[in-house]
Amino acid sequence: MDRRRERRLNLELPVRIWGVDKMARPFAELVRVRNVSNGGALLIGVRSKVQTGEVLDVQHGASRAQFRIVWMSLSGEAGIQALAFESPIFGIGMGIGLPKVFEMVGTG
Repeated sequence: MDRRRERRLNLELPVRIWGVDKMARPFAELVRVRNVSNGGALLIGVRSKVQTGEVLDVQHGASRAQFRIVWMSLSGEAGIQALAFESPIFGIGMGIGLPKVFEMVGTG
């Protein structure tokens, strides 16, 4: 049984991320998100050395929000969670910016 609070979409979208790495150097990258919900996502292809707890800016199309890194793998994947005051940027439930065909993952 899935213990997540929100539905997730099993899709992959391009996003731009930027922030400060663990050496206090600013960075910006083009990466992908997968397994998205209004409150979080999985980043794929992160090359910068970022740490758990750091805040990233994430931009999808014209929408932008801040997310906290909740976990990071050595292979460049990172779990991110939207900060509480941020509006959803992936358009879950509104059909904004999402392909017409997708697969729902989990029901909360």
